[in-house]
Amino acid sequence: MFDNGFSNYIANEKRYSAHTLRAYESDLQQFFDFAQNADENFNPLAGDHTVIREWIVFLLENGDKPRSVNRKITTLHTYYKYLMREGLVSELPTKKIIKPKTEKNLPYFVDSKAMQQLFDYLQFPDSFEGVRDRTIMLTFYCTGIRLAELCGIKLNDIDFYNSQLKVLGKRNKERIIPFGIELQASLKTYIKERGKIAGDNEFLFVTSKGEPVYSKLVYRLVNKYLGAVTTLDKKSPHVLRHTFATHMLNNGAEITAIKELLGHANLAATQIYTHTTFEKLKEIYNQAHPRA
Repeated sequence: MFDNGFSNYIANEKRYSAHTLRAYESDLQQFFDFAQNADENFNPLAGDHTVIREWIVFLLENGDKPRSVNRKITTLHTYYKYLMREGLVSELPTKKIIKPKTEKNLPYFVDSKAMQQLFDYLQFPDSFEGVRDRTIMLTFYCTGIRLAELCGIKLNDIDFYNSQLKVLGKRNKERIIPFGIELQASLKTYIKERGKIAGDNEFLFVTSKGEPVYSKLVYRLVNKYLGAVTTLDKKSPHVLRHTFATHMLNNGAEITAIKELLGHANLAATQIYTHTTFEKLKEIYNQAHPRA
């Protein structure tokens, strides 16, 4: 029942990532399945908001978190906006939907001492994979890029003369990120080793067989190396992105600059890191002040 026209719309016009496209398709299919089980004559063009409310209640009662439910509501809202644009519905049923309240979870990040231990004391394997893995970890920490962005880096995206990296972010938006001496040296060492196995492959990070790295591989190696220096429940590439932003902010970087480096569309997405640093300040205050 999934609308291929809608799929093309979010892929080509909205320019959503393949990951987001799969999530939207899954959300819509779940909604259609629920609605048809409730009423075999269900027609999405009828624009009935009551079935959406029933679905939300069903999801919450079956353990879905409010944040997950809100994402599904966003999917439906985007779908009905598409139907309205096509002249298939006259109003948005999702406008009558109140989203469940969500807790604001502070982002996980690794403290500075643990990151110093990772790069200065942890022994990476003396092999191609070891050189590659350390460079990947350093690239995440020194640039704050996303997992998909790292996997998409090509050799010609690196400008060693100006010490900067070009990445392709969400909705195919390019941005330029500067990097320092340590990452530059690590990249040069890695590229030298990479040249022995990669052949004509244009992607920067490759497997030992010379093929481009993929998300699951990178996720596993990040989880492995972070697990050696931290006991955080979450140990993912996104935690390194949070770590980059938090450490930058803690060391005096302006939040507007961090916004540009992270590739956020608006400042609100970046401001969560101000809460993180405030929580850290509170912790330090409570530990240090004799009357706290």
